[in-house]
Amino acid sequence: MKISVNGCTQLLLCLSVLLFTQLACATNPQEHLKPVIATSVSPITNMVRNIAGSHIRVTGIVPDGADSHTFDPVPSDAKTLQSADLIIVNGLDLELPIIKLAEKVRKNSAPVLQLGNLALKREEWQYDFSFPREHGHPNPHLWLNIELVMRYVDIIRENLIALDPAHQSSYDMNAATYLTKLQKLDQAIFGCVATIPENNRKLVTYHDSFAYFAPRYGMTVIAAVQPSDFSEPSPQEVISIIKQIKDAGVPAIFGSEVFPSKIMEQIAREAQVKFIDQLSDDELPQPPQNSFIGMMVANIATMTTALGGQSNCMSQVDASNIPF
Repeated sequence: MKISVNGCTQLLLCLSVLLFTQLACATNPQEHLKPVIATSVSPITNMVRNIAGSHIRVTGIVPDGADSHTFDPVPSDAKTLQSADLIIVNGLDLELPIIKLAEKVRKNSAPVLQLGNLALKREEWQYDFSFPREHGHPNPHLWLNIELVMRYVDIIRENLIALDPAHQSSYDMNAATYLTKLQKLDQAIFGCVATIPENNRKLVTYHDSFAYFAPRYGMTVIAAVQPSDFSEPSPQEVISIIKQIKDAGVPAIFGSEVFPSKIMEQIAREAQVKFIDQLSDDELPQPPQNSFIGMMVANIATMTTALGGQSNCMSQVDASNIPF
């Protein structure tokens, strides 16, 4: 086969473009030199990424929107945990299967950091309908209380510095920036709740996620529908919850797409209240609000409006991520 000079030039050009493309698509060698952190649920993963910035590779184990209470790790998760230099989870028994697997496969030098166990004293752990004391597992949803999240941030920052002291100034700066965002979010939540009529500052949810949120922001959890075994409630429990709702006079009850339940719709109909199925405790919203702070902004705006308040207090909260 004969190839003309022009043909050779074109062929060489194509090969050069192909080689350049392959090199451009190849993994950056520097990426392999970065420390590796494995995390659990999406809010924790997002917090760590905001503080770590571009200096650490962070991989979340629990997919966004998955039920973290019933999540079982898959074989690929074992590889993630095995390669990690640090494993960060929420703790308070939320991720027991992940922790159990991590203890089997992790490096001896890779600690398992349980944020909730460090952020809150055992005597302050909450037990409730979905997490009864007799079962021994406390309610783990500390991250819906922003004061506790700020403690998480300090713990994360300290451990990132211990893992990678060369970039301490970056972790300090990112943590300070993130704490400023959280402080403004915390103040905005107080502002939103203040606009809700006092008699309406009551929560009925499907999953009992707001045990630490409610006392922080002046609200009361009236009931949670999902029993401790994560099944549907019994008819007797449904009747009792309907009575509680009527007695309390709440205008709305809340569910989540992560926990779809026709029972909640039935309860709302019989109690003659609105059913809002848009609250989230661990599923981040779609971009551009794809962050833990964005999740909380959406939650509070939804909750405040449904309970008769004004949600414009969330409009000034910066839900953007620190670049990572």
